[in-house]
Amino acid sequence: MIEKVIEICAKNRFLVFTVVLLLMLGGVYAIKNIPLDAIPDISDVQVIVFTTWEGRSPDLVEDQVTYPIVSALISAPKVKTVRGFSDFGFSYVYAIFENGTDIYWARSRVLEYMQQITGRLPEGVNPVLGPDATGVGWVYTYAVVDEKGKYDLASLRTLQDWYLRYALASVEGVAEVASVGGFVKQYQIQIDPNRMSAYGLSIQEVIDRVKMSNNDVEGRLLELGGREYMVRGRGYIRSVEDIQKIAVGNSRGTPILLRDIARVTLGPEIRRGIVELDGKGEVVGGIVVMRFGENALNVINRIKTKIEEVSPGLPEGVKIIPTYDRSELIRLSIKNLQKTLFTEIIVVSLVIIIFLFHFQSALVPIFALPIAVAISFIPMYLLKITSNIMSLGGIALSIGVVVDASIVMVENGYRHLSEGTDEDRKNHWITVVRACQQVGRGIFFALAIIIISFIPVFLLEAQEGRLFRPLAFTKTFAMAASSILAITLVPVLMTIFLKGKRLKPESGNPVSRFFKQFYDPVIRLVLKYKKMSLLINFLLIPLSIFLLFRIGSEFMPPLYEGTIFYMPVTSPGISVTEAGRLLEVQDKILKSFPEVKTVFGKAGRAETSTDPAPFSMMETTVHLKPRDQWTEVKKDYSCLPEVLRPAAEKIFGTFRKRTYEELVEEMDKKMQFPGLQNAWTMPIRARIDMLSTGIRTPVGIKISGPDLKTIEELGIHIEMILKEMAGTRSAYAERVAGGYFTDIKINRDAIARYGLTIGEVQEVIQTALGGMTITRTVEGRERYPINIRYLRELRDDIEKVKRILVPVRIKASSGMQQIGSSGSGVTHIPLAQLADISMTTGPAMIRDEDAMLTGYVFVDVTGRDIGGYVEEGKKIIREKLTLPPGYSLSWSGQYEFQLRAKERLRVLLPIVFFIIFILLYMTFHSVSESIILMIAVIYAMTGGVILQYLLGYNFSVAVWVGYIALYGLAVETGVVMIIYLHEALNTRLMKGEVTRQDIHEATMEGSILRLRPKLMTVGTTLIGLVPIMWSSGVGADVMKPIAAPIIGGLLTSTIHVLIITPVIFALVKERQLKKGKLKAPVIKI
Repeated sequence: MIEKVIEICAKNRFLVFTVVLLLMLGGVYAIKNIPLDAIPDISDVQVIVFTTWEGRSPDLVEDQVTYPIVSALISAPKVKTVRGFSDFGFSYVYAIFENGTDIYWARSRVLEYMQQITGRLPEGVNPVLGPDATGVGWVYTYAVVDEKGKYDLASLRTLQDWYLRYALASVEGVAEVASVGGFVKQYQIQIDPNRMSAYGLSIQEVIDRVKMSNNDVEGRLLELGGREYMVRGRGYIRSVEDIQKIAVGNSRGTPILLRDIARVTLGPEIRRGIVELDGKGEVVGGIVVMRFGENALNVINRIKTKIEEVSPGLPEGVKIIPTYDRSELIRLSIKNLQKTLFTEIIVVSLVIIIFLFHFQSALVPIFALPIAVAISFIPMYLLKITSNIMSLGGIALSIGVVVDASIVMVENGYRHLSEGTDEDRKNHWITVVRACQQVGRGIFFALAIIIISFIPVFLLEAQEGRLFRPLAFTKTFAMAASSILAITLVPVLMTIFLKGKRLKPESGNPVSRFFKQFYDPVIRLVLKYKKMSLLINFLLIPLSIFLLFRIGSEFMPPLYEGTIFYMPVTSPGISVTEAGRLLEVQDKILKSFPEVKTVFGKAGRAETSTDPAPFSMMETTVHLKPRDQWTEVKKDYSCLPEVLRPAAEKIFGTFRKRTYEELVEEMDKKMQFPGLQNAWTMPIRARIDMLSTGIRTPVGIKISGPDLKTIEELGIHIEMILKEMAGTRSAYAERVAGGYFTDIKINRDAIARYGLTIGEVQEVIQTALGGMTITRTVEGRERYPINIRYLRELRDDIEKVKRILVPVRIKASSGMQQIGSSGSGVTHIPLAQLADISMTTGPAMIRDEDAMLTGYVFVDVTGRDIGGYVEEGKKIIREKLTLPPGYSLSWSGQYEFQLRAKERLRVLLPIVFFIIFILLYMTFHSVSESIILMIAVIYAMTGGVILQYLLGYNFSVAVWVGYIALYGLAVETGVVMIIYLHEALNTRLMKGEVTRQDIHEATMEGSILRLRPKLMTVGTTLIGLVPIMWSSGVGADVMKPIAAPIIGGLLTSTIHVLIITPVIFALVKERQLKKGKLKAPVIKI
């Protein structure tokens, strides 16, 4: 059938050109319209349940809110993990669903299961679902800054909350815009309890009066003078003066106003998050959270357009300064990959011209290459695969292989014309078609092996699957486009370009002569000393095995994002003021580095359910300048002999730019503060890790059990152990019981003597001491809380807290002057007479996972592979730590992903070998030939391991994807060699009996005769990958570990195929000859 397709296409050139042109136009359209992104969204499907219970302690939130929600959701369908987090006044529950779950189906299931516990939650507690966003939804952050100093933080926060936030939230693709930092304006009523007592008032009466003084009502309609008037009773509080004038009682007919018993001011709401910019002081920030399934670049562009629209409406001197913009990473990564692709196409084209040494013939694969690349974008567009590092990387890895089919066909056609008769050249159309038909099936088979061998990449699961599947798709699309063009467009182009003057035979090609000059004596030598050649070749295997055990392992090589994410942790209980001071000092130090463009630090949480950070965890986004603006450091040539150093400096230069790792190490040295544990990562990586495992560092340990105090003690013990291990940059165990509390234990006997209830005393604690939002003002679009509590100077130490007055209502005597209108009097009892008050410690935050209390140990690793570090850590912890009954620990973070990928690949890689072997057997119908070719795969691995070791790459999913791609390529060259060896031997078998000398001559002929196509297919693939290894921009960190084993493996497998495969072939055939089993095989391709 393939032969028929080639003939039909060659006869219908206009039709072929028309179809190809339409496909080219479709490819160009797809290229221009495919959404761009940095990397595929590899985060898990999550649904957040967020609950506010104002002022409650973490243990109360855990017991009454978080635990009931977690226990309800763990049985929901397709839920993998449910992770709970209880903080002061807040509950966060993260339900992580299986890969491929529709997010809106997941949200509906969560709502369904939440119905089970609605009645069991405390009164007034209403859980809500978080935004329909992913773990990497934070695509754009900004700071609102007043450059002229006219506006305070409260004014800037008002501007953010009531102007910018809603404007940006209206942008298509935005799930939420969260505010952080600054001061939320609050009307504060600070009661003087002595004055309140003197007037015989209770705090509840004051609260009721304030609530009744803040309302608008309607009076329906009035008809006056033929017109209809809507009646409005205007009574909303709009200023401090309005609150001060509220009447809370009367004394002898004189009204008692609120200002008589309280100080009314404008002040800040209690803050749970602050932000700072460049070490210059606090600012107000905003975080744009992208909706699930949206394209980041498009959303960011729309955000920027909206900011341009609203900026003229900002007060004079107020500016919006971007502090994190993922579009920069996206554009830079795509630009670097496009540059690499363009370089690859140029390099491969030059290789083709040099090898063929005939410009017209070289035009065929040169034209076919960009067409195949363009066509491969069409299925990308239709399947909604974004153009990102991984998808473009798949095409980049395929560039050299894409032209293989064209090269083989053109080279074969060229040979037929150059070595044929004048009649063949006269009827060049027939000759070219016959040449294409001769190798058409073989090309299809070789490409099929390459495509099928890549199937395991499609079968990777979870994060690694989502990351590498686009690469597998685009590589397959490119190979498929190449295969189709090889039997359709290439024969047509060959009929146009391969004609005219007499073509020089291969022997007249100086490039071919050059390689044959070296190859001929080598192949003669190895065929003369077959067993010695095999022995020398075998030595590569133990060498690679030796190096194999010296290579470390990790989940993924780090992806350089152009931004550092600095996440220090301190002990729980740090105050807002101290956190702000520390944040400013840190940011000032980081901004002093010449590589740094901006520093945006955050302590605590933003106003979003996607950010459960306590004040003890800080997050600083360090935006870096382009690499060419980084500090230069002197190159180290100490490994060279002293005599060679001056020459090396002249050739390679004296200075180089500082590396990312060196910059982080230098920053870490300067960021050493007592009680602070540093962790360094990058924004996208950190968000993905925190969502998937809850661990925000590359490695972490989860300790689960029934008691938080024991969990903390175990965590601290593990922290001490890990700090002594080589490769530990920092280790920090969460102090889950490290919060500070003022416990007020109400004495039931004491309150019973005064006729009080627990609720009445707690109401005083909640309002007078803690402060309660009793109502909200309505000022146009803006809403502000009104808070009531005692004067600050009456509650700023423990002794004053003991003197807080609790109102007790008493019957008024006949001689008592009545105050207010209650008909009864109020006296006050000090809180110390009704309760025991003490300072204590307890959990500042509580984590649980699948309804089990959990504590984390965060570990930042440097200078070591993660796999080796964890294995050593497991061993040491087993030796030095004995877990109590009921407690367990597990290693998590990226190691968890690595372990899962390792188990998956352990199953998939043997499947790859088996598939390749079966395909080879189906082709040659010979176990011996199949085994000969499988040996090439083994030697491909040896070269991959050697180069991987020399370049210092750890084993990772990226490296194993490179090996999977290598297997098919290694077999391709071997298949071509075996076919030509069989062709030479079959020619002699058809003439009659053969001898060992005939086998020797056939092996020589099959090896040397078709050297050029073998070298061209390997050469284009190898040289096509070199630009990837040269690249140094964004995305190179991931692509280089994929390309390295392919390059190393192709080098050794090609040497093996060209030199050792003929030796093995000759030995096998000689043995068959000796047993009388040698006969011309039937090869079906």
